[in-house]
Amino acid sequence: MENAVAERTPPHLWIVGVPALLWNCIGPTDYVMSRMRNDDWIRNTMPTVDPKDMWAWIDGFPIYAQFGWGLGVWMGLLGSILLLMRHRWAVPAFFLSLIGAILGLGYQIVAAPPLPGAEGVMVQIMPYAIIAIAVGLFLYARAMARKGVLR
Repeated sequence: MENAVAERTPPHLWIVGVPALLWNCIGPTDYVMSRMRNDDWIRNTMPTVDPKDMWAWIDGFPIYAQFGWGLGVWMGLLGSILLLMRHRWAVPAFFLSLIGAILGLGYQIVAAPPLPGAEGVMVQIMPYAIIAIAVGLFLYARAMARKGVLR
């Protein structure tokens, strides 16, 4: 009878998983709004940037950065959902999200020309913060898989 008792989800999984899911809803939203060329989205999220400049800047990304952006945001969302479901595939999903973030944001950090009107500390720090969060979520999911929390 003792074997029939289901193992409870550790509280820290919810403490990490729910904010991760909320965080990883932002990227896909931005991706879809950007791909749809929603000028209002750009005006509201980056008021100092002209939407036409943003679209030209994004269009100038090489294919690997474009691919990385999509891979990063969608695998981050999937990884968060799988983490909350306690599924072991959260680990490869977060790994692919990290690879995508490195490809997409790495280009922006290293090789992209400056985006006109996008100045300030947040613009400079955000790519690094996103990569750091992707690393943290991957490491957390991997640790949970090794401890048997993810099945």
